[in-house]
Amino acid sequence: MSVRTAAAIAVVAGVVTTLLPLSATAASAAPAADHTVLRTEMGTPVPSGPLTRGGATETFDLTVKNPSGKAVEYKPWMLLDPKGPSLLQRDDVVFKVEAVDAPATKSSVGQQDGGWQGTFSPSAKDAYAGFDIPANGKMTWKVTIGLGANYPTNNGDFNLTATSYNNSVATGGADSHLFKVDPQTKTGELRTWFKQVSSGKDGQEQRAYLDLNYQATGDGAFGTALATSLSLSHPGEQFADFRLQALIDGRWQDLEAKDSRYELPRIAKGFGAASGVHTQPLRLSLGKDSKLTKRTTITMEAEVRQAEGNTWPLMTVPVKFPLVPIAEPAPTEPTTNPTTPTTTTPSPTPTPSSTSTSAVQQAVATTTGNSNVTTTGSSTGSLAATGAGSSTGLYAGLAAALVALGAAAAWLGRRRRTHA
Repeated sequence: MSVRTAAAIAVVAGVVTTLLPLSATAASAAPAADHTVLRTEMGTPVPSGPLTRGGATETFDLTVKNPSGKAVEYKPWMLLDPKGPSLLQRDDVVFKVEAVDAPATKSSVGQQDGGWQGTFSPSAKDAYAGFDIPANGKMTWKVTIGLGANYPTNNGDFNLTATSYNNSVATGGADSHLFKVDPQTKTGELRTWFKQVSSGKDGQEQRAYLDLNYQATGDGAFGTALATSLSLSHPGEQFADFRLQALIDGRWQDLEAKDSRYELPRIAKGFGAASGVHTQPLRLSLGKDSKLTKRTTITMEAEVRQAEGNTWPLMTVPVKFPLVPIAEPAPTEPTTNPTTPTTTTPSPTPTPSSTSTSAVQQAVATTTGNSNVTTTGSSTGSLAATGAGSSTGLYAGLAAALVALGAAAAWLGRRRRTHA
């Protein structure tokens, strides 16, 4: 029995509610401790020998014994533990159960938690009903097992364990059998890992560059495409406004999040050891709407799965790296339309000298919004004028003087007329 199967059996009482619908578990709660007494026995498969893809099936007797003094309910659970990286589809393994010394029986295949699991129940009852094994009695079934034509080429032998999902089989009382698969293959694994390439300023943005790598080992290849989804997180509640891009067909393309996950291009069916290392370059930056204000540790997580059929995750791979927000651009001086400069005409006054000085100061102040005027950056806040702005004071002073002379001439004219 493999470590994974043994662990599954050990915790079955605690996890059964996550494997089966609530209605089924509510209808029959796990039995008391003194009911965990059943023992399963698997006979030798006939004909003996390895199984082949799409080939002949084998049968064996499954006997469930109850050594206790009262009836115990048995809810069958046949756990298949394959060797290899691929997850099995329902029809990858042929499974059928017939009653020998038991009520008429119907069988089915489940895939809770991505595994392959055979179950059976009384034909006259619902799919989650069990069999009442009588006190000091037993029941027997004939189980048929075989390989479907599409059993993964990168998977090999498998172990089949007969236990129960209502925890009625005693600890150490579950029998198992190793089924060999022909042709024999060297089973490997799927490896996936991140490599941080660089991090820093790229043009106007702070970016982190990473490579997501995939490599398969062993014989055979995946019978379906491989899909990968990415998720991003960071400490705190601030909005990050992630901008994630992938290098696709030689150019960087934005990835759009769906339900907070980013889908990467799929790796085509047939990925295996001969494919070498598949690398997907990625880059990440923070958008202009990010509320992060300082260097922050980002967590990126890749979930790899088969793209079709049994899509339970094959693996989840995380990586952590720092990211810096985009620097705020330097503020610029507001401008007005250069074709409509702002000017102010000085008012006439009987004191030409003071009017001239006031007019120069006013001309400079009203051209600060003109595109022809720029600030100098000195501590005094003075302005440096260009273009027509430098002569405005002169023309304003001359105009004031002419106005004063006109007023004097008019006064003399009135005086002459009065004394005439």
